[in-house]
Amino acid sequence: MIKLLIVDDEKNIRMGLKTMIEREFPGQYELSMAAQGAEALELYQTQGADIMITDIRMPVMDGIALIEQVSEGPPPPEQHSRPQIIILSGYEDFRYAKAAIRYQAVDYLLKPIRRDELFAALRKCQDNLAKRSHMAEQLAATESYRKQVQSVRLQELLLQQGLTGEDLDVWSSEIGFDQYVVPFSIAAIIYKNQDGSRMKKEDLKSLALHMFESVDGVLSASLLDFEGRMILVGGPCSKFEELSLLAAERELDGMLIGVSQEGNRLSDLPSCYQQACEALKYTFIHPKTRLIWYEDKQMKRLLYPVPQEAIRKLGNILGTNRGKEIGPLLQEIFHIEELPQIDISYLESVSRHVNEQVLDEVFRVYGEASVDVLKLYRKVGDMSNFCHFHDYFRSLEQLLSELDEYIKEVRSAHSEHGDMKEAVVYIENHYHRQLNMAIVSNHVSLNYSYFSEAFKAYTGESFVTYLKKVRIRKAKELLGKGSLKLAEIGTAVGFENTRHFSRVFKELEGVSPQEYRDKLAAGSAWSAGTSLRPDGE
Repeated sequence: MIKLLIVDDEKNIRMGLKTMIEREFPGQYELSMAAQGAEALELYQTQGADIMITDIRMPVMDGIALIEQVSEGPPPPEQHSRPQIIILSGYEDFRYAKAAIRYQAVDYLLKPIRRDELFAALRKCQDNLAKRSHMAEQLAATESYRKQVQSVRLQELLLQQGLTGEDLDVWSSEIGFDQYVVPFSIAAIIYKNQDGSRMKKEDLKSLALHMFESVDGVLSASLLDFEGRMILVGGPCSKFEELSLLAAERELDGMLIGVSQEGNRLSDLPSCYQQACEALKYTFIHPKTRLIWYEDKQMKRLLYPVPQEAIRKLGNILGTNRGKEIGPLLQEIFHIEELPQIDISYLESVSRHVNEQVLDEVFRVYGEASVDVLKLYRKVGDMSNFCHFHDYFRSLEQLLSELDEYIKEVRSAHSEHGDMKEAVVYIENHYHRQLNMAIVSNHVSLNYSYFSEAFKAYTGESFVTYLKKVRIRKAKELLGKGSLKLAEIGTAVGFENTRHFSRVFKELEGVSPQEYRDKLAAGSAWSAGTSLRPDGE
């Protein structure tokens, strides 16, 4: 799995990038995140990274300093090469572009980030990593390495289009096509558990190879493709049906197989691979079918335009006390009654539009406070996370119902300011205690996330900022009296120690508590001196 490190000081951007990448490249990345360069550098040095996406302007250590350290320093243990770099910036500044060139960044993306540009940059990184890996592997000369290279080249060949005669000769030599059994078929295999999770890739590989051998199938080549599917090239085609029957006999209900038409030439390999993958997709809408032949899905399938208006309506009714309409509207959008005849590309398009126009929009409008609720849609964001379409549909319907309730709560909290007034009074009376948002939200009996959003809407400030200002206001009153030490004042207004008190005071007032006290004292002395002077002086 490719290690990807996201570095940005804005949490919403980090989470947004993570969500987009996981949805577009499911199961391909091991993701980690950092809020600034120094934290990212520590993560990189301890666990490594194949790709690094970093903002430029960040506190503590900015992006340029980070990539300088990464590019010029030694790679971490067990990582033999430096990561691919993608730079993010909200500024069209030529200095940053020059830095990107100097450190051989793969791409330089301006905020706000466009999905297509981000995905293109990541695919370019993947290509570079694949080429780098291929070059490294060429240093080996063992038989196992030769087979591995053949597998890698076959994986690349399966994605090719429009091969010429000269290309065919080169590919044939590199994958050892003269050893293939002809005619051949290609099977694409996955194993999904009841909860939608997939069997580990290496376990799937071992299981599929062992079972195909058990039915006396002749295997020409095998590999795990980029999507984690086990690909078998062999024959005769009847052996794939025997494989499916063996899976049923052993109660391996999660093994799903798509099988291509037969091929005879090397140029048939890419098209047969696409056929197998396409056939495999249709197990998603046929829950009792373990194997689908490509020929069987060739019937004319129903393909409708994406119902943009209905999807827009779905987003609009959330939070409007019309939750009963969600289920029927979803059935209309997905054409549930015609599901067995639907072209699966229609379901994929609709799912993608619901993600972007409804779920992502809720995230954008309700911001960070809704992250806890929106974690529920992480799985729903990709249909492949489910065994069958009906599992996906039920989960999507449940998620939308929960979002409907969530939005109603948020809107209610915004319109009813009584709870917020009570919260403000509570802060004014208890600022000197160990106070946090969980305590105050519990006092007014509001959900933590709802309270955060409503409090900010009511006061215009986050809870943390508001509490700081109350404490510093009280501290200024005590400083004016001049009788307590700074440490005593800090404790009296709720700070854990003098250092924290001084830092927050200077952050808000621009001067330290002592400087503020001295200023007050100087002003009092000047005022007293003026009042004692005789008239006329």
